[in-house]
This record gives sequence, structure tokens and C-alpha cells, in this order.
Amino acid sequence: MIEQQKKIAKQMLDFYKSAFDNTFNALSVAQEQTEKMVNMFLEQVPVMSEEGKKAINEWVMAHKKGRRDFKATVDESFKKVQSFFEMAEKEEK
Repeated sequence: MIEQQKKIAKQMLDFYKSAFDNTFNALSVAQEQTEKMVNMFLEQVPVMSEEGKKAINEWVMAHKKGRRDFKATVDESFKKVQSFFEMAEKEEK
């Protein structure tokens, strides 16, 4: 019974990881497309000052860094949980 519960828990973890990765990747693509549109807009707007363009580019870069950091944190958390299941499995054997 416990073995079956562990198997179900591991399958749920794998599902959550897959769902997170797929959603994160889809959102990343949408954000990258938005960034391209903003960059095209900035190139075509002559009234936008260089200082304004620089501020927007810095904001975009900060957003990208935040996205990378978030992904790394979530991935590390998934690794810790997977490691826990692997250790529990080894202890049983």
C-alpha cells in the first residue's frame, strides 16, 4: 500500500513539474514576443528619448533576470522533492 502511495506521489510530482515547465515555456514565448513588439515600437517612435528607451530596456532586462531566477528556484525545489523520494526508495531497499 505504501509503495503504491509513493508511486502515485511521484507521478503527481512528475505531472506538476511537466505542467509547470510547459506553462513557463509558453509564458516565456509570449513575453519574448511582447518584448520584440515593444522594441519595434521604440525603434519607430522618434519622440521617445534615449533615456526613456534605456529605462524600458533596463526594465525588460530586470524582468528577464527575474524570470530566470524564478525558474531556477522552482527547478531546485523540484529537485529537492525528487531527491527526497529517491532517498526514501533507497532506504526501503
